[in-house]
Amino acid sequence: MALHLIKLCVGADSIDDLREWVAERALRAIAAGLEPHSVHTTRMVPKRMEELLDGGSLYWVIKGQVQARQKLLGIETFTDGEGISRCRLVLGPEVIETAVQPKRPFQGWRYYTEDDVPRDLTSLGAGIAEMPADLRRELTELGLL
Repeated sequence: MALHLIKLCVGADSIDDLREWVAERALRAIAAGLEPHSVHTTRMVPKRMEELLDGGSLYWVIKGQVQARQKLLGIETFTDGEGISRCRLVLGPEVIETAVQPKRPFQGWRYYTEDDVPRDLTSLGAGIAEMPADLRRELTELGLL
């Protein structure tokens, strides 16, 4: 069973903001002759790397709700210019929309088990993914999705 991470997507107001950021990073990487992955740098290094890299994803909390995920492709540790240990989460280029799930604010990242993660939006049935995001969010809050 895969293990996942969950993190606040600071600075993004919507999934479209996150997608724009990921696309911009991918274009920069391609221009530099690199793979089109996005990278998220964090201070803490996950101890359960093997489980995370066995099909795990980074789930993004946007505006107080889990709304999207990106596949975890790699975890790289390094020391920055100030001598502080850091971690790069190498993420797949695709932002996968999920069912909306409320989440309170927290610092850093947390482990997220397979039992806790929201389902991908495409797995919820025909027509759900085509609904406007605001309508999906409201229906979820009412317990109808």
